[in-house]
Amino acid sequence: GNGANVPFGCFQTLGDLWINTGENSAYENYYRELDLNDAVVRVRYGQNGTNFQREIFTSYPDQVMVAHFTADKPGQISFSCSMTRPERFQTVSENNQLLMSGTLHDGKGGDGLQYMARLMAVNKNGTVSCNDSVLTIENADEVTLLLSASTDYVLKYPEYKGRDHKMLTSENLEKASLKKYGELLAAHKNEYQPWFSRVKLDITPDEILPVPTDERVQNFKQTKSDPHLVELMFQYGRYLLISSSRPGTLPANLQGIWANKIQTPWNGDYHTDVNIEMNYWPAEVTNLSEMHLPLFDLIESLEGPGSKTAAVQYHNRGWVVHPITNVWGYTSPGESASWGMHTGAGAWICQHILEHYSFSGDKAFLERMYPVLKSSAEFYLDWLVEDPKTGKLVSGPAVSPENTFVAPDGSKSQISMGPSHDQQVIWNLFTDFLKASDELNINDQFTDSVKIALNKLAGPKIGSDGRLMEWAEEFPEAEPGHRHISHMFAIHPGSQITVENTPELAAAAKKSLDYRIANGGGHTGWSAAWLISQYARLQDGEKANANLVTVLSKSTSPNLFGQHPPFQMDANFGTTAGIAEMLLQSHAGLIHLLPALPAEWPSGEVKGLKARGGFEVDMKWQNGSLVSAKIYSAKGGQTKVKYGDTEKSVSLKPGGKFEYSVN
Repeated sequence: GNGANVPFGCFQTLGDLWINTGENSAYENYYRELDLNDAVVRVRYGQNGTNFQREIFTSYPDQVMVAHFTADKPGQISFSCSMTRPERFQTVSENNQLLMSGTLHDGKGGDGLQYMARLMAVNKNGTVSCNDSVLTIENADEVTLLLSASTDYVLKYPEYKGRDHKMLTSENLEKASLKKYGELLAAHKNEYQPWFSRVKLDITPDEILPVPTDERVQNFKQTKSDPHLVELMFQYGRYLLISSSRPGTLPANLQGIWANKIQTPWNGDYHTDVNIEMNYWPAEVTNLSEMHLPLFDLIESLEGPGSKTAAVQYHNRGWVVHPITNVWGYTSPGESASWGMHTGAGAWICQHILEHYSFSGDKAFLERMYPVLKSSAEFYLDWLVEDPKTGKLVSGPAVSPENTFVAPDGSKSQISMGPSHDQQVIWNLFTDFLKASDELNINDQFTDSVKIALNKLAGPKIGSDGRLMEWAEEFPEAEPGHRHISHMFAIHPGSQITVENTPELAAAAKKSLDYRIANGGGHTGWSAAWLISQYARLQDGEKANANLVTVLSKSTSPNLFGQHPPFQMDANFGTTAGIAEMLLQSHAGLIHLLPALPAEWPSGEVKGLKARGGFEVDMKWQNGSLVSAKIYSAKGGQTKVKYGDTEKSVSLKPGGKFEYSVN
């Protein structure tokens, strides 16, 4: 539910920086862009015979937002600025700075989370003055506004407090003000561009026409085809992840740092029954492995509170989290059992641990996260029970997020024993835990008990209608077109079911998906985005593309923000991940080149995508066929490479390269 004023508060906007030029005369040639290549916003326009320009960026190395104002004539820059937010703030002037500060909920029912934002101006000629809550610039040649902001929050259970936000904002502002604008811009670019430029995607061999993005999105509703919009959307998701998930920050949430309200939808928190996971699906495959790290900081921080919840709610060992968590370690079940009894969330979110390891090969990371994996496995060992009818281990009472079935007595129900989603995420967790134990040479009574339980799990089943079953029994769905496809976890992001290794189950999964969509499924942004990856993994490029078209035509705002609706970032991340899955897959024990290339992208090239095992892949294709592929390995390793029906074995030394020729 919504509750900016409930005790645990809400992820919300810092506020608004208002710039008032006091000019009402006509302007012309207005142009505005966000350049994904350098993460700079540029604005230009003409007014009263002068051409004005602004450049705005947020610098990670300098920890400030920078806005640079110039004009083509001297003395033309005059404006006043103020900082406000809808509530809980006070703005004062101090030492030629504007200071906005206040106190928000602290997650424990009190007001204890403090924040501060500071603004200053560095001018060339003209004057700057500060008065009460207004900063005024008069007749300057150029001006750079610098803004620093922080809270006193620290991601550490149970205090979640201790950052010296007043000193940090003051020092960051002071340091930045001593640099020239050109130095600030260079530092920002030098830090951002190496991340962004790791991956290139080009599916527009023809010249790209300079059409404004809002018009592109509008036109797409009619044409349903615009490869450049696909490229933009792909790289935009990478820009969003770099911008909202640098190592050492909090992970990307539902609206990310672009939240623009006090009460954001669903409190702008972390939803663990698909949404937070989806945010991180593009991290590894699109070569942003480091941006994945904030998610692991969050997962690690949940073990403490999650162990309490496991003990209190279930008398179990280990830790658990339900469909919602937040920055205060909220791990209890949701308010209503119909959706809140999602005990599979811990297993689902832990899936990211081995994903990161299989791409990065980082042993120190695996050692760090091993206790978290083990403790999660402990919870599910205690939670599973033997089904008296089958002798198999099932979990429950549990939901299949967030779907409803019709029970044998005709009533609508959400709760059952052994729903497929639970069985799949627990299978995934146990499998990952045993892989991690192997990698770290751990073999003991506990790993033995996990092996035994893994082999006793009730696995995926095919119903009498040929579809993959969502529940342990064939219950009819109350909504055949439901937006969640939780029982498809085993296809993506999991890999229990693959076209290569379990073809019959893959065919049944495909039947389930087709049925869901035929009945109106995929009608929210993130839901259609998930379907791109699902069909890509089923190697159906046309249906993957059809769902990409759905996202772009129905759930994309004029500025490319994803829409649930309301505005949510997950569809952006899910779409970027889906496009990558169409081009490259490595979940089935081999590197599969162009597994789901749609007819829509006959020729193109992609550079820098990652495959499990630490491989990096560049590919070129023409007329729908692969022309060449290069596979690089920093650490060395062996893999199989598949294209079409051909498989080749590859063995690379550290720093080695393999050229895949098609003939």
